[in-house]
Amino acid sequence: MTRYVTVTPAYGRDYKSKKAAIADFNAGKDFILQDFMSRWDGKPASKADLASQYDVVNIRYKRNTMVAVVRL
Repeated sequence: MTRYVTVTPAYGRDYKSKKAAIADFNAGKDFILQDFMSRWDGKPASKADLASQYDVVNIRYKRNTMVAVVRL
């Protein structure tokens, strides 16, 4: 079973392009976890934190109007 999660940029960051959002995610920058079933909902997490729990990460960017999909 594939486990999905959605994240948004942390600390007021936003990205204008998919490439920039994925680059920062791969670089280990923090993103806010958006998973209401998790006790960590609303908390910052990096790629290393998410890799053990999820298979696919949806990164929201461009004022939360676009989605970049990353397989872990």
